Amino acid sequence: MSRKSASAFTFPAAPLLAALFIPIAGAAAEDGRSLDKYPDLRGQWERTFVPRWAVGPEKAPLTAEYQKVYEANLADMANGGPGNVPSWYCLPQGMPMMMNAYDPMEVVVTPETTLPVFSGYSIGKWLDEDGDGKYDVLEVETRFIRAPHTYDAQGIPFHEDNQAIIKERIYLDKADKNLLHDDITSHDHALTQPWTKNRTYKRNSNPRPVWLEEACAGDNAMVKIGNDPYFLSPDGLLMPTRKDQPPPNTRYFNRKK
Repeated sequence: MSRKSASAFTFPAAPLLAALFIPIAGAAAEDGRSLDKYPDLRGQWERTFVPRWAVGPEKAPLTAEYQKVYEANLADMANGGPGNVPSWYCLPQGMPMMMNAYDPMEVVVTPETTLPVFSGYSIGKWLDEDGDGKYDVLEVETRFIRAPHTYDAQGIPFHEDNQAIIKERIYLDKADKNLLHDDITSHDHALTQPWTKNRTYKRNSNPRPVWLEEACAGDNAMVKIGNDPYFLSPDGLLMPTRKDQPPPNTRYFNRKK
Protein backbone atom coordinates (compact mmCIF):
# COMPACT_ATOMS: atom_id res chain seq x y z
CA MET A 1 0.00 0.00 0.00
CA SER A 2 1.14 3.56 -0.60
CA ARG A 3 -0.14 7.08 -0.28
CA LYS A 4 0.08 8.12 -3.89
CA SER A 5 -0.79 11.22 -5.87
CA ALA A 6 -1.53 11.99 -9.51
CA SER A 7 1.10 14.70 -9.50
CA ALA A 8 2.62 13.78 -6.15
CA PHE A 9 2.87 11.16 -3.46
CA THR A 10 2.05 11.60 0.16
CA PHE A 11 2.89 8.71 2.43
CA PRO A 12 2.79 8.89 6.21
CA ALA A 13 4.83 5.80 7.04
CA ALA A 14 4.58 4.68 10.66
CA PRO A 15 7.69 3.26 12.31
CA LEU A 16 6.58 1.57 15.53
CA LEU A 17 7.23 3.11 18.94
CA ALA A 18 6.33 1.93 22.45
CA ALA A 19 2.77 3.12 21.97
CA LEU A 20 3.56 5.94 19.65
CA PHE A 21 4.45 6.32 16.02
CA ILE A 22 6.37 8.71 13.82
CA PRO A 23 4.26 9.53 10.74
CA ILE A 24 6.36 10.52 7.75
CA ALA A 25 4.62 12.33 4.88
CA GLY A 26 6.04 13.00 1.45
CA ALA A 27 5.29 14.33 -1.99
CA ALA A 28 7.04 13.63 -5.28
CA ALA A 29 7.38 16.14 -8.06
CA GLU A 30 6.08 15.52 -11.54
CA ASP A 31 8.63 14.15 -14.01
CA GLY A 32 10.89 16.91 -15.29
CA ARG A 33 9.20 19.62 -13.24
CA SER A 34 11.09 21.94 -10.91
CA LEU A 35 10.58 21.47 -7.19
CA ASP A 36 10.30 25.26 -7.02
CA LYS A 37 6.61 24.85 -7.86
CA TYR A 38 6.06 23.02 -4.56
CA PRO A 39 5.83 24.52 -1.06
CA ASP A 40 8.87 24.33 1.20
CA LEU A 41 7.93 21.57 3.63
CA ARG A 42 11.43 20.74 4.84
CA GLY A 43 12.31 20.31 8.50
CA GLN A 44 10.84 18.62 11.54
CA TRP A 45 7.14 19.14 12.25
CA GLU A 46 5.67 18.84 15.74
CA ARG A 47 2.00 18.80 16.68
CA THR A 48 0.37 21.83 18.30
CA PHE A 49 -2.85 20.08 19.39
CA VAL A 50 -4.20 17.61 21.92
CA PRO A 51 -3.99 14.21 20.15
CA ARG A 52 -7.66 13.38 20.57
CA TRP A 53 -10.41 13.49 18.00
CA ALA A 54 -13.06 14.58 20.52
CA VAL A 55 -11.73 17.19 22.98
CA GLY A 56 -13.57 18.59 25.98
CA PRO A 57 -17.36 18.57 25.59
CA GLU A 58 -17.18 17.62 21.91
CA LYS A 59 -18.65 14.21 21.10
CA ALA A 60 -17.89 11.95 18.16
CA PRO A 61 -20.88 11.88 15.74
CA LEU A 62 -21.29 8.12 16.14
CA THR A 63 -24.41 6.16 15.31
CA ALA A 64 -26.25 4.64 18.27
CA GLU A 65 -24.76 1.23 17.46
CA TYR A 66 -21.18 2.48 17.44
CA GLN A 67 -21.70 4.74 20.44
CA LYS A 68 -22.31 1.49 22.34
CA VAL A 69 -19.10 0.04 20.87
CA TYR A 70 -17.23 3.13 22.03
CA GLU A 71 -18.72 3.01 25.52
CA ALA A 72 -17.81 -0.69 25.84
CA ASN A 73 -14.25 0.18 24.83
CA LEU A 74 -14.04 2.94 27.44
CA ALA A 75 -15.41 0.55 30.07
CA ASP A 76 -12.72 -2.00 29.19
CA MET A 77 -9.98 0.60 29.57
CA ALA A 78 -11.46 1.79 32.87
CA ASN A 79 -11.30 -1.84 34.05
CA GLY A 80 -7.60 -2.13 33.23
CA GLY A 81 -7.84 -3.43 29.66
CA PRO A 82 -6.25 -1.75 26.62
CA GLY A 83 -9.50 -1.32 24.72
CA ASN A 84 -9.57 -1.66 20.96
CA VAL A 85 -6.59 0.63 20.21
CA PRO A 86 -4.26 -1.51 18.05
CA SER A 87 -1.01 0.11 19.16
CA TRP A 88 -1.10 -1.73 22.50
CA TYR A 89 0.13 -4.84 20.70
CA CYS A 90 2.46 -2.99 18.34
CA LEU A 91 0.29 -2.58 15.25
CA PRO A 92 0.67 0.72 13.38
CA GLN A 93 -2.04 3.25 14.18
CA GLY A 94 -3.17 3.72 10.59
CA MET A 95 -5.10 6.66 9.19
CA PRO A 96 -6.16 9.09 10.49
CA MET A 97 -4.77 8.39 13.98
CA MET A 98 -1.18 8.45 12.71
CA MET A 99 -1.62 12.12 11.82
CA ASN A 100 -1.85 12.88 15.54
CA ALA A 101 1.96 12.93 15.26
CA TYR A 102 2.75 11.48 18.66
CA ASP A 103 6.36 12.07 17.64
CA PRO A 104 7.67 14.62 15.12
CA MET A 105 7.09 13.99 11.42
CA GLU A 106 9.03 14.88 8.32
CA VAL A 107 7.67 15.97 4.95
CA VAL A 108 9.85 14.95 2.00
CA VAL A 109 9.48 16.22 -1.58
CA THR A 110 11.36 13.98 -4.03
CA PRO A 111 10.85 12.73 -7.60
CA GLU A 112 8.98 9.43 -8.04
CA THR A 113 8.78 7.96 -4.56
CA THR A 114 6.41 5.22 -3.41
CA LEU A 115 6.86 3.58 -0.02
CA PRO A 116 4.86 0.67 1.46
CA VAL A 117 2.85 1.59 4.52
CA PHE A 118 0.13 0.11 6.72
CA SER A 119 -2.20 3.07 6.54
CA GLY A 120 -4.11 2.46 3.30
CA TYR A 121 -3.98 3.50 -0.35
CA SER A 122 -3.99 7.23 -1.04
CA ILE A 123 -4.36 9.18 -4.25
CA GLY A 124 -3.93 12.95 -4.25
CA LYS A 125 -3.22 15.99 -6.36
CA TRP A 126 -1.47 19.31 -5.97
CA LEU A 127 -3.58 22.44 -6.43
CA ASP A 128 -2.63 26.02 -7.30
CA GLU A 129 -5.58 27.75 -5.68
CA ASP A 130 -4.34 31.35 -5.84
CA GLY A 131 -3.20 31.12 -9.48
CA ASP A 132 0.40 32.22 -8.88
CA GLY A 133 1.92 29.27 -10.75
CA LYS A 134 2.94 27.44 -7.57
CA TYR A 135 1.22 24.66 -5.71
CA ASP A 136 -0.20 25.56 -2.31
CA VAL A 137 -2.58 22.70 -1.37
CA LEU A 138 -2.24 18.93 -1.50
CA GLU A 139 -5.58 17.10 -1.55
CA VAL A 140 -5.45 13.41 -0.63
CA GLU A 141 -8.06 10.65 -0.48
CA THR A 142 -7.25 7.45 1.41
CA ARG A 143 -9.15 4.16 1.10
CA PHE A 144 -8.59 0.48 1.96
CA ILE A 145 -7.33 1.31 5.47
CA ARG A 146 -6.26 -1.91 7.11
CA ALA A 147 -8.13 -2.87 10.26
CA PRO A 148 -8.05 -2.62 13.17
CA HIS A 149 -7.76 1.14 13.52
CA THR A 150 -9.28 3.87 15.68
CA TYR A 151 -9.34 7.66 15.66
CA ASP A 152 -7.20 8.08 18.77
CA ALA A 153 -6.02 6.48 22.00
CA GLN A 154 -9.54 6.81 23.43
CA GLY A 155 -10.59 4.14 20.95
CA ILE A 156 -13.28 5.99 18.98
CA PRO A 157 -14.24 3.20 16.55
CA PHE A 158 -14.58 2.87 12.81
CA HIS A 159 -17.31 0.72 11.27
CA GLU A 160 -16.43 -2.96 11.05
CA ASP A 161 -17.17 -2.96 7.28
CA ASN A 162 -13.78 -1.22 6.84
CA GLN A 163 -15.09 1.06 4.08
CA ALA A 164 -13.94 4.34 5.62
CA ILE A 165 -12.67 7.09 3.31
CA ILE A 166 -10.34 9.77 4.70
CA LYS A 167 -9.94 13.05 2.80
CA GLU A 168 -7.19 15.57 3.57
CA ARG A 169 -6.26 19.10 2.59
CA ILE A 170 -2.61 19.76 3.48
CA TYR A 171 -1.25 23.32 3.21
CA LEU A 172 1.07 25.87 4.79
CA ASP A 173 -0.40 28.69 6.83
CA LYS A 174 -0.58 31.85 4.71
CA ALA A 175 0.52 34.11 7.57
CA ASP A 176 3.16 31.79 9.07
CA LYS A 177 5.02 29.37 6.79
CA ASN A 178 6.25 27.49 9.86
CA LEU A 179 2.74 26.19 10.48
CA LEU A 180 1.40 23.26 8.46
CA HIS A 181 -2.33 22.48 8.39
CA ASP A 182 -4.04 19.17 7.64
CA ASP A 183 -7.84 19.33 7.39
CA ILE A 184 -8.96 15.71 7.78
CA THR A 185 -12.51 14.60 6.96
CA SER A 186 -13.63 11.07 7.78
CA HIS A 187 -16.47 9.39 5.88
CA ASP A 188 -17.50 6.20 7.63
CA HIS A 189 -20.68 4.20 8.24
CA ALA A 190 -20.10 4.38 12.01
CA LEU A 191 -20.69 8.15 11.79
CA THR A 192 -23.96 10.02 11.38
CA GLN A 193 -22.19 12.60 9.18
CA PRO A 194 -18.71 13.36 7.80
CA TRP A 195 -16.36 14.40 10.61
CA THR A 196 -13.73 17.09 9.98
CA LYS A 197 -10.81 17.89 12.28
CA ASN A 198 -7.86 20.23 11.77
CA ARG A 199 -4.37 19.10 12.65
CA THR A 200 -1.75 21.87 12.79
CA TYR A 201 1.99 21.24 13.09
CA LYS A 202 4.81 23.69 13.87
CA ARG A 203 8.20 23.54 12.16
CA ASN A 204 11.15 23.05 14.50
CA SER A 205 13.45 26.08 14.15
CA ASN A 206 16.54 23.90 14.61
CA PRO A 207 17.94 23.13 11.13
CA ARG A 208 19.47 19.91 12.52
CA PRO A 209 16.79 18.52 14.85
CA VAL A 210 17.09 15.31 16.83
CA TRP A 211 15.17 12.36 15.37
CA LEU A 212 14.25 9.51 17.71
CA GLU A 213 13.54 5.92 16.71
CA GLU A 214 12.24 3.20 18.98
CA ALA A 215 11.02 -0.37 18.60
CA CYS A 216 7.64 -1.10 20.15
CA ALA A 217 8.41 -4.78 20.71
CA GLY A 218 11.55 -3.92 22.63
CA ASP A 219 9.76 -1.85 25.27
CA ASN A 220 6.19 -3.15 25.23
CA ALA A 221 5.21 -5.15 28.33
CA MET A 222 1.77 -5.97 26.91
CA VAL A 223 1.26 -9.52 25.60
CA LYS A 224 -1.60 -10.60 23.33
CA ILE A 225 -2.69 -14.23 23.65
CA GLY A 226 -5.64 -14.97 21.40
CA ASN A 227 -7.75 -11.85 21.79
CA ASP A 228 -6.81 -11.29 25.43
CA PRO A 229 -4.25 -8.76 26.72
CA TYR A 230 -1.88 -9.70 29.54
CA PHE A 231 0.95 -7.79 31.19
CA LEU A 232 4.51 -9.07 31.46
CA SER A 233 5.82 -8.25 34.94
CA PRO A 234 9.46 -7.18 35.58
CA ASP A 235 10.20 -10.72 36.81
CA GLY A 236 9.00 -12.19 33.51
CA LEU A 237 5.63 -13.55 34.64
CA LEU A 238 2.24 -12.98 33.05
CA MET A 239 -0.14 -10.78 34.99
CA PRO A 240 -3.83 -9.97 34.37
CA THR A 241 -4.74 -6.55 33.07
CA ARG A 242 -8.18 -6.43 34.64
CA LYS A 243 -10.01 -7.76 37.66
CA ASP A 244 -11.05 -11.44 37.55
CA GLN A 245 -9.36 -11.96 34.14
CA PRO A 246 -8.92 -15.73 33.53
CA PRO A 247 -5.44 -17.04 32.68
CA PRO A 248 -4.63 -18.15 29.12
CA ASN A 249 -5.32 -21.74 28.15
CA THR A 250 -2.25 -23.87 28.93
CA ARG A 251 -3.51 -27.20 27.57
CA TYR A 252 -0.37 -27.68 25.45
CA PHE A 253 1.99 -27.40 28.43
CA ASN A 254 2.96 -30.37 30.59
CA ARG A 255 1.28 -30.27 33.97
CA LYS A 256 2.86 -31.55 37.15
CA LYS A 257 0.89 -34.26 38.89
